[in-house]
Amino acid sequence: MKRVQGIVHGKVQGVGFRHFTKVTAAEHDIKGWVRNLSDGTVEFEAEGPESSIRRFIEDIKKGQRPAKVESVETNDIQPLKSETRFRQRKTR
Repeated sequence: MKRVQGIVHGKVQGVGFRHFTKVTAAEHDIKGWVRNLSDGTVEFEAEGPESSIRRFIEDIKKGQRPAKVESVETNDIQPLKSETRFRQRKTR
């Protein structure tokens, strides 16, 4: 089991990117959360099998229209193993 924390840069707020991330997580059986940050980026934490995490991040980097992902920074963090779903959180 692997867990990553990520920050997505680009035109990713006000374009349905959090919903896209939630749907993409469900497609890859990923648990965790996503939220907007006050600086215009989107933050996520994602947990699942390493191969699923890798494919999830590849899809996040591609984004969806009208979003425009410029970059995605990720860091490995300690798995929680208590997540039951992927959800949207309030802006921080």
